[in-house]
Amino acid sequence: MDISSFLQFRDVGRHIDDLETPVPVIDIDVVERNLSRWQERCDALGIANRPHIKTHKLSGLARYQIEKGARGITVQKLGEAEVMADAGISDMLLTFNVVGRQKLDRLAALVKRSAISVVADNHDMIAGLSDAARVAGRDITVLVECDTGAGRNGVQSPQDALRLAQAIDQPQGLRFGGLMTYTNAGQRMAADAFFIEARQLLNRSGLQASVVSTGGSPDMWKDDGLAHVTEYRAGTYIYFDRSLAVRGTCGYDDCALHVLTTVVSRPTLERALVDAGTKSLTSDLLGLEGYGVVHDLADAKIYTANEEHGYLDIRGLRAKPAVGDRLMITPNHVCPVVNLFDEVVFVRGTEVLGAVKVDARGRVQ
Repeated sequence: MDISSFLQFRDVGRHIDDLETPVPVIDIDVVERNLSRWQERCDALGIANRPHIKTHKLSGLARYQIEKGARGITVQKLGEAEVMADAGISDMLLTFNVVGRQKLDRLAALVKRSAISVVADNHDMIAGLSDAARVAGRDITVLVECDTGAGRNGVQSPQDALRLAQAIDQPQGLRFGGLMTYTNAGQRMAADAFFIEARQLLNRSGLQASVVSTGGSPDMWKDDGLAHVTEYRAGTYIYFDRSLAVRGTCGYDDCALHVLTTVVSRPTLERALVDAGTKSLTSDLLGLEGYGVVHDLADAKIYTANEEHGYLDIRGLRAKPAVGDRLMITPNHVCPVVNLFDEVVFVRGTEVLGAVKVDARGRVQ
């Protein structure tokens, strides 16, 4: 089935010049290529693809990822899960600790209408999750989140993973489902060693980690450390961005999303100002210099930005952009960029297909 049939387009004209700026513009053919390539890799490895929808936040694209072979999806917040459940998606993994009575009530409601699984990295969560399962009248599968080097959430050792898994296995309504981690780039082998020891401990105690879930787009093409992984969570791969192009994970021709912007001022020969600032490009620099690049202008950088203005370095350009020119900026980090806009626009070549509502925009609770 064609990817465009999964999206509901609002007419915004038929050509790029019809669009108001700033606006994220997405090449649908590049999206299709990125999704196909990654699904084929997961299939070849025998690993389930569980894409993270926090990058695109579009229920239509999530449904298309499943249509192409994804096992289910990954969500980061309950709000995202609710939007995806409303779209008929059932198989979800929520990779953020559910803490507090309001959120546990929402989880119980989700459990009643979906096959959502959750994670935990501490014993204080167990009673609340058990109560949510009781209210829902259905068991909740819980994965133990493991800190395998990222220094974020997660139990700190395989022994801690065993103890938490045993605690999950005790209350009525909870089912231990396996192990989950998020690794920083280059940490995959350390995670593998953690998983090997944890699974040995679990097996000796009579528990089985049927799911071993890892994620991260920077190392997605590397084979090391995947021997014991059963599913992979990648999100940014659907669009890619400057940070991953700089790392070599992708090329700039793999970047499906760009922020279309207009030059609104050119006060000197050294700089031009565009109408995309931090409210369009995000202030999340990911350690890079500048807020994005215009690849078609020799990777000219947005070297600084305020809320509404981007400052484009045009010193080295022979042909300098003029006021009114349209430019495509490749952002550093695409995930927060999408969350800044109510709609994104899909194109095929130079043809505008239409605008699509970002269903889960702002669903951070």
